[in-house]
Amino acid sequence: MTNTGMFFRMLLSAVFRRRSRAVMAVVASLVGAATLFCLAMICIAVPQQMNQEMRAYGANLIVTPLADSENGKSGIGDAMVEHTTEMVSAKGSEKHATYRYENVRVNAAPYVMAGVNPAQVRNLNHHWVVDGSWPSAGKVLVGRDVADAMGLKVGGSITIGYRASDNAASSGQASQSGTDGTDGTAQSGTDGTSDGQTSSGSTGAQQTQNGHVSSDIMDTSGTEFRVAGIVDTGGSEDSIIYALAGDVDKLTGSTRGVDVIEYSSGASDLTALVNSINDMTSMHVKAQQVTKITASDTRIITMLQTLFWIVSLVVLVLTLVGVGTTISSIVSQRRNEIGLRKALGASSHAIGVEFYVESAVYGLLGGLLGTAIGYGMARWLCATVFERPIGFNWWLAVVSVVFSALVAVVASIPPVHRATRIDPAVVLREE
Repeated sequence: MTNTGMFFRMLLSAVFRRRSRAVMAVVASLVGAATLFCLAMICIAVPQQMNQEMRAYGANLIVTPLADSENGKSGIGDAMVEHTTEMVSAKGSEKHATYRYENVRVNAAPYVMAGVNPAQVRNLNHHWVVDGSWPSAGKVLVGRDVADAMGLKVGGSITIGYRASDNAASSGQASQSGTDGTDGTAQSGTDGTSDGQTSSGSTGAQQTQNGHVSSDIMDTSGTEFRVAGIVDTGGSEDSIIYALAGDVDKLTGSTRGVDVIEYSSGASDLTALVNSINDMTSMHVKAQQVTKITASDTRIITMLQTLFWIVSLVVLVLTLVGVGTTISSIVSQRRNEIGLRKALGASSHAIGVEFYVESAVYGLLGGLLGTAIGYGMARWLCATVFERPIGFNWWLAVVSVVFSALVAVVASIPPVHRATRIDPAVVLREE
């Protein structure tokens, strides 16, 4: 029999003669591998799924024309919208919607009207609750606040008037809606609410002429639209009237670019994307992050990752202690055998290698079983808690098994070191 064959025969004999100890070592590695693999799977899959879920709640990036540029008056043209979208999509998946804001009047009261592409807005804002249908030709979608104030119902009519004078004072300010314009970030209400405030103020300044009510203010004429639906978001979108971009062009009698482009971007580094757009000064646009979406997204993911590292550290320490204690027990039981083998000429190196290989076998078995159990736990948790399926990650499984074997070997270093220092003369004298 060759030396290699004898080595593995002795190894198998040592394992089967002390099955209870071997099972304890395997279980210690199994628990560690199952817990770590489960946590790792969740920490990899959940942030990705959470990113997708958070992106369903609107934009995390907006682009507006610079107020001091020609775009500030004419909006962002189709060519620039396409160019900006190409820059965003180059960094990851994206969804976007464009908005053209105009100040309008309904029963002499000032409101904000947005010209949109309903398919884009619907795809971007899955959280919008729409009673009725989305806007179409001659039909508008009104916000809940507008509907309540005007007593509007789905299927009813609304007369919307446009006055060029209402928009002259606030020309270019629509592009700044929902932004603070100071720190490169924006709040999630990028829908023209500040426009509404601007128009209210400018209209209020025109409400009297020579101490008398202006007849222009009291003019309730306009274009009649049908109410296709009522949108309820709980946010500032509820104070907007949404119509097809073509209908807004007809109402105003002019065609111009959009005031805001909202993006839901899957870019891994959103800050770098914002900077790259802002560095292109020739584009005459300004990109900003929507802080309510990006901050909450980042905060939750950071909390998950911190929890993962804390639990992983605890599990790793417990695994080291469990495997190390088991190997120490095995060394103590085989103390006489080790002394006899050293007396017969076995080197400390050979004895140490045998114990290390034995520990690695325990780690591999525990790693294989633990990885399988951990995957089952991860699937169950994702299905019950996050309501999402999770696929098997092969490279992570390989890392889990190899890491389990490595941890078992590291845990066996102190007891193996003691085994190699056993004095055969002392052991045989005790016999």
